[in-house]
Amino acid sequence: MFVFARSDDCFFGILHSRIHEVWARAQGTQVRERESGFRYTPTSCFETFPFPNATPDQQAAIAAAAKELDTLRTAWLNPPEWTKQEVLEFPGSTTGPWARYVHDADARGIGTVRYPRLVPTDDDCALKLKKRTLTNLYNERPTWLDLAHKKLDAAVAAAYGWPADLADEDILERLLKLNLERAKTCE
Repeated sequence: MFVFARSDDCFFGILHSRIHEVWARAQGTQVRERESGFRYTPTSCFETFPFPNATPDQQAAIAAAAKELDTLRTAWLNPPEWTKQEVLEFPGSTTGPWARYVHDADARGIGTVRYPRLVPTDDDCALKLKKRTLTNLYNERPTWLDLAHKKLDAAVAAAYGWPADLADEDILERLLKLNLERAKTCE
């Protein structure tokens, strides 16, 4: 598992775009044979990826499309009719990992953490929620998900100044050219 500790929706959107996926699949490694699966390697997939030089408006468009995708996926993963919010309470520090959830801190910075989390409304919903995984969602690829990705892909393509309907080979060619141009400026 790889984690990119960023909180902005634009970054999330670029990494979830078809453009980044095409690059990552070309630059990543195979576990063994193709059927065994693809491995995302940060040094070859992420560090070499030429991010777009997006304008603030383009960044906002990518962020909005990414936020919409995340909202739709979250609603599918945890339908409101199958979940309820529960608040966990325990002691915590204003300087610790739970800082944003700390309430009523004393002079030492110790207070009560009130952490909201979603739980199934009942056992039947818990069973149904076990089937709600991102893998299952992407294997089904419903129309709403496909449309949300197309909107995100169009926003990312616009940030590069490219048409949204490029073939994979054309995307790779353009990304490689951009990568090489940027490498020359670093010499």
